[in-house]
Amino acid sequence: MQSDIRQLRPKDFPPLLREIPDKPKVLYLRGELAPKGHHYLCVVGSRATSIYGRRVCQQLIAGLAGYPVSIVSGMALGIDSEAHKAAMDVGLHTVAVLPSSCDDASIYPSTNKPVAQRILARGGALLSEDIGPHKAAIYDFPKRNRISAGMSQAALIVEAGEKSGTLITARLALDYNREVLAIPHELGRETGAGVNRLLREGATLVRSADDILQSLGIKPLDTLKQAAMPLDLTEPEMKALHALVEPLVRDELIEHSGLSAQEANIALSSLLIRGLIVERLGKIERV
Repeated sequence: MQSDIRQLRPKDFPPLLREIPDKPKVLYLRGELAPKGHHYLCVVGSRATSIYGRRVCQQLIAGLAGYPVSIVSGMALGIDSEAHKAAMDVGLHTVAVLPSSCDDASIYPSTNKPVAQRILARGGALLSEDIGPHKAAIYDFPKRNRISAGMSQAALIVEAGEKSGTLITARLALDYNREVLAIPHELGRETGAGVNRLLREGATLVRSADDILQSLGIKPLDTLKQAAMPLDLTEPEMKALHALVEPLVRDELIEHSGLSAQEANIALSSLLIRGLIVERLGKIERV
């Protein structure tokens, strides 16, 4: 086990996690949990996410900037990763609950190691029920989901098909008497079929960040100075990051961002150096 991974006993767990009947006997923490008084919000969704799902996830989390909210997710590909990235982009604390152990060699998925490193660098946390080294197995995902739902005050379901594993988290949240929040989707779109069913069954419909704040018991402020994205970006850098709702080739990014080729090249060079984006197989994507 890496020296920076600490063992937590139930007395050290987030308060709500101590209340669930199937709480873990022990957890392993790398990084730091949210400061006292913060509200944990579980945000989950499909791995096969849509542009709509990514955009709405980013917009809603951006609307929570400046409030005492910590975003909890599973660092899976798709919406989970988008939730962590969106939180860090606006200065929110975030916790990745892993199906693997927290050591570098075991992190799942391995392609998200840069996301894990950024979470730790931004003062967030990696959390696991397993001592390392432990590679994720099929039975570890429901175990992980119960921790995400159990430690959180509410669960926001962004995208889910009819048979999506994301619905397991929603059911667990209901079992633990947590509020389930859902984003409506276009009828007939498979990635939203499960979410629309949750809404039909009584989940709280989310239209804006204010709906989320209300569910957490936080009163939205009329004027709130939101955290900059990520604190010291230039306007072209912000436009470039906002355009990256999905991996894009350079010409597509220039078109979507409205930047000139020169502005885009300067902004991308800076973002690459800072580790906020990567370029893979000719496409640029956010870390």
